Amino acid sequence: MAKVFAIANQKGGVGKTTTCINLAASLVATKRRVLLIDLDPQGNATMGSGVDKHALEHSVYDLLIGECDLNQAMHFSEHGGYQLLPANRDLTAAEVVLLEMQMKESRLRTALAPIRENYDYILIDCPPSLSMLTLNALVAADGVIIPMQCEYFALEGLSDLVDNIKRIGELLNPALKIEGLLRTMYDPRLSLINDVSAQLKEHFGDQLYDTVIPRNIRLAEAPSFGMPALAYDKTSRGALAYLALAGEMVRRQRRTSRAVAQPT
Repeated sequence: MAKVFAIANQKGGVGKTTTCINLAASLVATKRRVLLIDLDPQGNATMGSGVDKHALEHSVYDLLIGECDLNQAMHFSEHGGYQLLPANRDLTAAEVVLLEMQMKESRLRTALAPIRENYDYILIDCPPSLSMLTLNALVAADGVIIPMQCEYFALEGLSDLVDNIKRIGELLNPALKIEGLLRTMYDPRLSLINDVSAQLKEHFGDQLYDTVIPRNIRLAEAPSFGMPALAYDKTSRGALAYLALAGEMVRRQRRTSRAVAQPT
Protein backbone atom coordinates (compact mmCIF):
# COMPACT_ATOMS: atom_id res chain seq x y z
CA MET A 1 0.00 0.00 0.00
CA ALA A 2 1.23 3.48 -0.88
CA LYS A 3 2.98 5.71 1.59
CA VAL A 4 1.27 9.10 1.41
CA PHE A 5 3.45 12.13 2.05
CA ALA A 6 2.31 15.74 2.20
CA ILE A 7 5.03 18.15 1.10
CA ALA A 8 4.20 21.15 3.25
CA ASN A 9 5.52 24.39 4.65
CA GLN A 10 3.49 27.44 5.61
CA LYS A 11 6.24 29.62 4.10
CA GLY A 12 6.20 30.11 0.34
CA GLY A 13 9.17 29.87 -1.99
CA VAL A 14 10.98 27.08 -0.16
CA GLY A 15 10.87 24.48 -2.94
CA LYS A 16 7.70 22.49 -2.21
CA THR A 17 6.58 22.18 -5.82
CA THR A 18 10.12 21.64 -7.09
CA THR A 19 10.49 18.86 -4.54
CA CYS A 20 7.17 17.25 -5.49
CA ILE A 21 7.92 17.14 -9.21
CA ASN A 22 11.54 16.04 -8.95
CA LEU A 23 11.07 13.58 -6.12
CA ALA A 24 8.16 11.98 -7.98
CA ALA A 25 10.25 11.57 -11.13
CA SER A 26 13.22 10.27 -9.13
CA LEU A 27 11.09 7.67 -7.35
CA VAL A 28 9.80 6.56 -10.76
CA ALA A 29 13.45 6.16 -11.82
CA THR A 30 13.86 3.70 -8.94
CA LYS A 31 10.96 1.66 -10.39
CA ARG A 32 8.36 2.90 -7.91
CA ARG A 33 4.74 3.62 -8.85
CA VAL A 34 4.00 7.24 -8.03
CA LEU A 35 0.98 9.53 -7.90
CA LEU A 36 1.51 13.28 -7.54
CA ILE A 37 -1.42 15.36 -6.30
CA ASP A 38 -1.40 19.09 -6.98
CA LEU A 39 -3.36 20.67 -4.12
CA ASP A 40 -2.26 24.25 -4.78
CA PRO A 41 -4.66 26.50 -6.76
CA GLN A 42 -1.65 28.01 -8.55
CA GLY A 43 -1.32 24.71 -10.42
CA ASN A 44 2.46 24.94 -10.66
CA ALA A 45 3.01 21.22 -10.10
CA THR A 46 0.51 20.57 -12.88
CA MET A 47 2.28 22.82 -15.39
CA GLY A 48 5.69 21.59 -14.25
CA SER A 49 4.53 18.04 -14.98
CA GLY A 50 3.71 18.95 -18.58
CA VAL A 51 -0.09 19.18 -18.16
CA ASP A 52 -1.87 22.39 -19.23
CA LYS A 53 -3.86 23.63 -16.23
CA HIS A 54 -5.96 25.84 -18.51
CA ALA A 55 -7.23 22.90 -20.57
CA LEU A 56 -8.43 20.61 -17.77
CA GLU A 57 -11.86 19.06 -18.10
CA HIS A 58 -11.66 17.74 -14.53
CA SER A 59 -9.25 18.49 -11.72
CA VAL A 60 -8.64 17.59 -8.10
CA TYR A 61 -11.26 20.22 -7.22
CA ASP A 62 -13.99 18.19 -8.96
CA LEU A 63 -12.76 15.09 -7.14
CA LEU A 64 -12.91 16.77 -3.73
CA ILE A 65 -16.46 18.02 -4.17
CA GLY A 66 -17.68 14.75 -5.66
CA GLU A 67 -18.32 15.88 -9.24
CA CYS A 68 -15.97 13.33 -10.85
CA ASP A 69 -14.13 10.13 -9.97
CA LEU A 70 -10.40 9.52 -9.83
CA ASN A 71 -10.12 8.11 -13.33
CA GLN A 72 -11.78 11.18 -14.83
CA ALA A 73 -9.40 13.56 -13.09
CA MET A 74 -6.19 11.56 -13.56
CA HIS A 75 -3.48 12.56 -16.04
CA PHE A 76 -0.08 11.10 -16.89
CA SER A 77 3.17 13.07 -16.87
CA GLU A 78 5.05 11.81 -19.92
CA HIS A 79 8.39 13.32 -18.92
CA GLY A 80 8.03 12.43 -15.24
CA GLY A 81 6.55 8.96 -15.65
CA TYR A 82 4.06 9.42 -12.81
CA GLN A 83 0.30 9.82 -12.54
CA LEU A 84 -1.00 13.28 -11.72
CA LEU A 85 -4.12 14.69 -10.12
CA PRO A 86 -3.93 18.22 -11.53
CA ALA A 87 -5.11 21.56 -10.18
CA ASN A 88 -5.98 25.01 -11.45
CA ARG A 89 -7.63 28.18 -10.17
CA ASP A 90 -10.94 26.32 -9.67
CA LEU A 91 -9.40 24.88 -6.52
CA THR A 92 -9.65 28.30 -4.85
CA ALA A 93 -13.40 27.72 -4.50
CA ALA A 94 -12.76 24.54 -2.52
CA GLU A 95 -11.98 26.60 0.57
CA VAL A 96 -15.60 27.79 0.68
CA VAL A 97 -17.37 24.76 -0.78
CA LEU A 98 -15.71 22.24 1.53
CA LEU A 99 -16.83 24.14 4.62
CA GLU A 100 -20.42 23.20 3.82
CA MET A 101 -19.70 19.51 3.20
CA GLN A 102 -19.77 16.57 5.59
CA MET A 103 -16.39 15.13 6.64
CA LYS A 104 -14.78 18.15 5.01
CA GLU A 105 -11.32 17.46 6.43
CA SER A 106 -11.15 13.91 5.08
CA ARG A 107 -12.47 14.30 1.53
CA LEU A 108 -9.07 13.59 0.01
CA ARG A 109 -8.34 10.61 2.27
CA THR A 110 -11.69 9.06 1.33
CA ALA A 111 -11.08 9.64 -2.38
CA LEU A 112 -7.63 8.01 -2.23
CA ALA A 113 -8.62 4.96 -0.20
CA PRO A 114 -9.64 2.77 -3.21
CA ILE A 115 -6.35 3.34 -5.09
CA ARG A 116 -3.66 3.32 -2.39
CA GLU A 117 -2.73 -0.26 -3.25
CA ASN A 118 -2.00 0.81 -6.85
CA TYR A 119 0.99 2.95 -5.86
CA ASP A 120 4.18 2.84 -3.83
CA TYR A 121 4.21 6.57 -3.09
CA ILE A 122 1.62 9.34 -3.21
CA LEU A 123 3.03 12.87 -2.92
CA ILE A 124 0.79 15.87 -2.19
CA ASP A 125 1.91 19.40 -3.11
CA CYS A 126 0.34 21.69 -0.49
CA PRO A 127 -0.40 25.42 -0.73
CA PRO A 128 1.76 27.73 1.44
CA SER A 129 -0.81 28.16 4.22
CA LEU A 130 -2.69 26.09 6.76
CA SER A 131 -5.90 26.07 4.72
CA MET A 132 -8.71 23.55 4.30
CA LEU A 133 -6.73 22.14 1.38
CA THR A 134 -3.60 21.66 3.48
CA LEU A 135 -5.75 20.16 6.22
CA ASN A 136 -7.11 17.61 3.73
CA ALA A 137 -3.55 16.73 2.72
CA LEU A 138 -2.42 16.25 6.32
CA VAL A 139 -5.46 14.12 7.20
CA ALA A 140 -4.78 11.94 4.13
CA ALA A 141 -1.04 11.62 4.77
CA ASP A 142 1.11 9.13 6.68
CA GLY A 143 3.86 11.70 7.02
CA VAL A 144 4.96 15.22 6.23
CA ILE A 145 8.07 16.18 4.28
CA ILE A 146 9.10 19.76 5.09
CA PRO A 147 11.29 21.50 2.51
CA MET A 148 12.99 24.55 3.98
CA GLN A 149 15.77 27.00 3.38
CA CYS A 150 18.44 27.26 6.04
CA GLU A 151 17.77 30.85 7.05
CA TYR A 152 16.65 32.55 10.24
CA PHE A 153 13.01 33.28 9.36
CA ALA A 154 12.49 29.74 8.03
CA LEU A 155 13.74 28.35 11.33
CA GLU A 156 11.48 30.71 13.26
CA GLY A 157 8.39 29.54 11.36
CA LEU A 158 9.29 25.88 11.64
CA SER A 159 8.18 25.58 15.26
CA ASP A 160 4.70 26.85 14.34
CA LEU A 161 4.45 24.30 11.54
CA VAL A 162 5.56 21.46 13.83
CA ASP A 163 3.00 22.52 16.44
CA ASN A 164 0.23 22.57 13.82
CA ILE A 165 1.20 19.11 12.58
CA LYS A 166 1.05 17.80 16.16
CA ARG A 167 -2.40 19.33 16.73
CA ILE A 168 -3.79 17.87 13.51
CA GLY A 169 -2.31 14.51 14.46
CA GLU A 170 -3.96 14.60 17.86
CA LEU A 171 -7.36 15.69 16.56
CA LEU A 172 -7.77 14.16 13.10
CA ASN A 173 -4.96 11.79 12.10
CA PRO A 174 -3.16 9.91 14.89
CA ALA A 175 -0.81 8.24 12.39
CA LEU A 176 0.57 11.55 11.12
CA LYS A 177 4.24 12.23 11.77
CA ILE A 178 7.07 14.30 10.39
CA GLU A 179 8.71 12.07 7.82
CA GLY A 180 11.65 14.33 7.20
CA LEU A 181 13.06 17.83 6.84
CA LEU A 182 14.71 18.66 3.54
CA ARG A 183 17.26 21.45 3.18
CA THR A 184 16.69 23.22 -0.14
CA MET A 185 18.52 25.96 -2.09
CA TYR A 186 21.55 24.93 -0.07
CA ASP A 187 24.83 26.82 -0.40
CA PRO A 188 27.46 25.53 2.06
CA ARG A 189 29.67 28.58 1.43
CA LEU A 190 27.37 30.73 3.59
CA SER A 191 28.02 30.59 7.33
CA LEU A 192 24.37 31.28 8.25
CA ILE A 193 23.23 28.27 6.25
CA ASN A 194 25.75 26.06 8.04
CA ASP A 195 24.69 27.44 11.42
CA VAL A 196 20.98 26.83 10.77
CA SER A 197 21.75 23.39 9.33
CA ALA A 198 23.60 22.48 12.52
CA GLN A 199 20.64 23.62 14.64
CA LEU A 200 18.26 21.50 12.55
CA LYS A 201 20.51 18.48 13.03
CA GLU A 202 20.63 19.08 16.78
CA HIS A 203 16.85 19.45 17.19
CA PHE A 204 15.56 16.94 14.66
CA GLY A 205 18.31 14.33 14.47
CA ASP A 206 17.47 11.48 12.10
CA GLN A 207 14.37 13.30 10.84
CA LEU A 208 16.71 15.61 8.90
CA TYR A 209 17.52 14.10 5.51
CA ASP A 210 21.23 13.67 4.82
CA THR A 211 20.56 14.75 1.23
CA VAL A 212 20.59 18.48 0.58
CA ILE A 213 19.20 20.18 -2.53
CA PRO A 214 21.63 22.76 -3.94
CA ARG A 215 20.80 26.00 -5.66
CA ASN A 216 20.76 24.92 -9.29
CA ILE A 217 19.73 26.74 -12.45
CA ARG A 218 18.51 23.54 -14.11
CA LEU A 219 15.98 23.01 -11.31
CA ALA A 220 14.68 26.52 -11.95
CA GLU A 221 14.56 26.13 -15.73
CA ALA A 222 12.97 22.68 -16.02
CA PRO A 223 9.37 23.62 -15.00
CA SER A 224 9.06 26.11 -17.85
CA PHE A 225 9.53 23.14 -20.21
CA GLY A 226 6.94 21.05 -18.34
CA MET A 227 9.41 18.47 -17.11
CA PRO A 228 11.43 17.46 -14.04
CA ALA A 229 15.15 18.18 -13.97
CA LEU A 230 15.83 14.47 -14.48
CA ALA A 231 14.29 14.72 -17.96
CA TYR A 232 15.61 18.21 -18.68
CA ASP A 233 19.22 17.60 -17.66
CA LYS A 234 19.83 14.29 -15.89
CA THR A 235 23.46 15.17 -15.14
CA SER A 236 22.65 18.44 -13.35
CA ARG A 237 23.41 18.79 -9.65
CA GLY A 238 19.73 19.33 -8.91
CA ALA A 239 18.62 16.17 -10.70
CA LEU A 240 21.30 14.09 -8.99
CA ALA A 241 20.36 15.51 -5.59
CA TYR A 242 16.72 14.46 -5.98
CA LEU A 243 17.80 11.01 -7.14
CA ALA A 244 19.86 10.78 -3.94
CA LEU A 245 16.84 11.90 -1.91
CA ALA A 246 14.65 9.22 -3.52
CA GLY A 247 17.26 6.60 -2.64
CA GLU A 248 17.45 7.85 0.95
CA MET A 249 13.65 7.73 1.26
CA VAL A 250 13.46 4.17 -0.07
CA ARG A 251 16.18 3.02 2.33
CA ARG A 252 14.36 4.64 5.26
CA GLN A 253 11.16 2.86 4.33
CA ARG A 254 12.98 -0.48 4.16
CA ARG A 255 14.48 0.02 7.61
CA THR A 256 11.12 1.02 9.03
CA SER A 257 9.41 -2.01 7.47
CA ARG A 258 12.06 -4.36 8.84
CA ALA A 259 11.75 -2.85 12.31
CA VAL A 260 7.98 -3.29 12.27
CA ALA A 261 8.27 -6.85 11.01
CA GLN A 262 10.67 -7.96 13.74
CA PRO A 263 9.01 -9.70 16.71
CA THR A 264 9.17 -7.96 20.05
